[in-house]
Amino acid sequence: MQELRDGGVMLRLIYEAMKAKGIDTDLVFSRLGVSADYVYTEKLRTPHSAQLAFWQAVEEVSGDPDIGLHLGQLLPAYKGQVLEYLFLSSPNFGEGLRRAKNYQRLLSDAANTDFFVEGENACMITDAASDEVRQLRHFNECFVQGLITFFQSVTDHQFYPSRVEFEHEREDGHEHVADVLGCEVVFGAEENRLYFPASLLSRASPHAEPELLDLHERFASEQIARLEKKDIVGQVERIIAEFLDSGDVTLDAVASRLGIKSRTLRTRLTEAESSFNQVLADFRYRLARRLLATTNESIDEIVYLTGFSEPSTFYRAFKRWSGKTPIEYRKEAGNKEAMADTP
Repeated sequence: MQELRDGGVMLRLIYEAMKAKGIDTDLVFSRLGVSADYVYTEKLRTPHSAQLAFWQAVEEVSGDPDIGLHLGQLLPAYKGQVLEYLFLSSPNFGEGLRRAKNYQRLLSDAANTDFFVEGENACMITDAASDEVRQLRHFNECFVQGLITFFQSVTDHQFYPSRVEFEHEREDGHEHVADVLGCEVVFGAEENRLYFPASLLSRASPHAEPELLDLHERFASEQIARLEKKDIVGQVERIIAEFLDSGDVTLDAVASRLGIKSRTLRTRLTEAESSFNQVLADFRYRLARRLLATTNESIDEIVYLTGFSEPSTFYRAFKRWSGKTPIEYRKEAGNKEAMADTP
């Protein structure tokens, strides 16, 4: 099964909103075992399953039980990406929406959007593929505001929601959410939905240009093709996670588990602009940082969990990756926690 990933642009928009709200982003990301600079990693795609841990960390550091809702208010518009260009160069908003649906994977592998017309309203389904994230209140409430902000941007602020439905429940704060979103809001629905006037679908784009639209669609198709080539990296990482504690993490073993020849796996990783050793090192480094920053596991146990045979080998590798020893890295992460707890 392929691991679902989100495009880095989503994380970068939320990061900018966190900075605008004055949240200690360094502390948030240290709890996740990475530095805040991680958000600007080239061609970043983050595991969709990490959304739960991310939003838990943001709520804890901010102390705001409605942090997803409030960060959504500060999200910058989604700009400078091919999906925006598809909307702008399409004849009207509805055509832009239809075309963007074909390339939603550029935003997230977990995206499961669709739209239809129901009376005087159009409805956009905004479900993610993960059941766990579907019930994540912060993600849902932030994401729908990101969509609204983006749609307002590409329609010169003509877009507005008429109703929003969320799968997640809320014990209180219903009126506050409705005030923030500016429309009727329902909780405990069967799926996440964003309703808006159907008349907006025929709104003509002042930037419509057939030749540019064709160019943008070709570019989007090329980006999707590149993502498909990189799917093999996620598959290899999943098997590495299974094999790590056994010590049998080799190219041959992973290829056998995938049911392909070692030579084929090597070729496919090269096409994905990576290699087996690089994927293994990146996975071990991410796991080591998370364990050091967020658990009390002993260094010896972390050596085992990251698949190293000797502590000395682990120390040398971690120093090469981070410029710090494991003990220095853990102490630094602990100092950030202590500073955050100081009145």
